[in-house]
Amino acid sequence: MKFLCQIWFDTEKSKLVSHAEWEAVTRECIASDNRWRDSGHLLVALALREPSTAITVRLRNGEASATDGPFAEIKEHLGGFVLIEAETIEEAQTIVSSFPILRYCSIEVRPAYSIQDGR
Repeated sequence: MKFLCQIWFDTEKSKLVSHAEWEAVTRECIASDNRWRDSGHLLVALALREPSTAITVRLRNGEASATDGPFAEIKEHLGGFVLIEAETIEEAQTIVSSFPILRYCSIEVRPAYSIQDGR
């Protein structure tokens, strides 16, 4: 089974982490990702830029339009995501529990499926 692991940061608390601390945890995360990728569990791992760099696309009256940034004031922001392969959600939880970034965030683990075949 595939599991999407969404990495959520408390927006205000994440601003308090020093640059040196982020650099150190980034190195740890790269090593962790490589171990899980080598084991065949990690399929994709991507960090996301700050919410202020985003655009929001909506369909209004049949026309798509985009606005800058997030739609509303946010207390938490999506900082990245990981797609993993695991037999069960418990195995996925075990994998995610080893991620170094967990010291700075919460990670939502959600089963994913193909809309084409419903599995």
